[in-house]
Amino acid sequence: MKQILQDMAKGGSTIVEAPAPQATKNNVVINTTTTLISAGTERMLVDFGKANLIGKARAQPDKVKMVLEKVQTDGLMTTVDAVKSKLAQPLPLGYCNVGVVESAGKGVESFKVGDRVVSNGPHADVVRVAKNLVAKIPYNVSDEEAAFTVVASIGLQGIRLANPTMGECFVVTGVGLIGLLTVQMLRAQGCRVLAIDFDQSKLDLAKQFGAEICNPGKGEDPVAAGMAFSRGVGVDGVIITASTKSNDPVTQAARMSRKRGRIILVGVIGLELSRADFYEKELTFQVSCSYGPGRYDPSYEEQGNDYPLAFVRWTEQRNFEAILDMMSGGQIDVKPLITHRFKFENSSDAYDLLTTDKSALGILLQFQSDSASRHERIINLKAAPEYQPDDAIVGFIGAGNYASRMLIPAFKKAGAQFHSIS
Repeated sequence: MKQILQDMAKGGSTIVEAPAPQATKNNVVINTTTTLISAGTERMLVDFGKANLIGKARAQPDKVKMVLEKVQTDGLMTTVDAVKSKLAQPLPLGYCNVGVVESAGKGVESFKVGDRVVSNGPHADVVRVAKNLVAKIPYNVSDEEAAFTVVASIGLQGIRLANPTMGECFVVTGVGLIGLLTVQMLRAQGCRVLAIDFDQSKLDLAKQFGAEICNPGKGEDPVAAGMAFSRGVGVDGVIITASTKSNDPVTQAARMSRKRGRIILVGVIGLELSRADFYEKELTFQVSCSYGPGRYDPSYEEQGNDYPLAFVRWTEQRNFEAILDMMSGGQIDVKPLITHRFKFENSSDAYDLLTTDKSALGILLQFQSDSASRHERIINLKAAPEYQPDDAIVGFIGAGNYASRMLIPAFKKAGAQFHSIS
């Protein structure tokens, strides 16, 4: 099989050959037909990879603190080796995958071979995904449309936390891919929506989806626009789907909100809050976590234990299903969001576009229909190396983060000879 990996040290994204995954307990193996590049998240990862060490440190100041603490406890050279080892680990890109079920492991009852499904699998022609992160695609939703399911679920989870009611007025700050989908879902729930962004082309799309618009880049004041939009009483809620280091989005959100308004952060922004703005209005501020309940819970995602519907109505999988139902019913239209299509083999061109054209929104990767070669497994056996009989010979099975950062460097420093690392 082939998969896209991101070099976090130098910034390049490449297609590599990898062993095809096999179906295991509570997992589904999927032959990919289409994937969507998440313009915001993946652009950030690619830019981070291309940055030098100083740029990487500026992008993640919290990690700098961890590095400094490690220098104090483990020493400079050990820390340098650990950082280099971490950056040397390639990162699989992508989390918006559509395909056809190839096989299902033990414990999987909801999916069968041949089902069209969406998942959070990466950009690879064969993926193995936990059953609770997979959803069936309705017959009248195309593969290209379904590829937007996961990013739409991120916006949907933010909406669920905001708990809008029909007739309320909401602001969406930052109308990239997730923001534009959020606009459509709020409109589908009967809300009036004001979209705020510096990109006029994206605002034009938001207007097409039924939102009023505000462009600060043209000198328009977001707070004044929010107050006028809410007829002077303040908006009921603000969903921030922007990506910026500035504190302006949250500051403006607080100032345009009514008393006891709700502010939900879906994106990534500066978070230096003014207590007075929140205190005087008793504002609610909450950070939304990815696709919904179950995210990052090993019991749910890895072990396949679902949450009881009566107690957790909307898990991440059920959010996937809700998005697909809205696509099927016409409440969400993603076709205007598709800006580019590339063959999987030309993915490097797609990532070049991603970093050079900030107007790119929905970038789709299309996979070949012939899946026979995807499951070929080729093992190249190397000649046995020669070892010095007086030195220790070590083999590692499971070179995870701790082994890569701590154990392997320690053995190497002690002069051990490595037979193999897997």
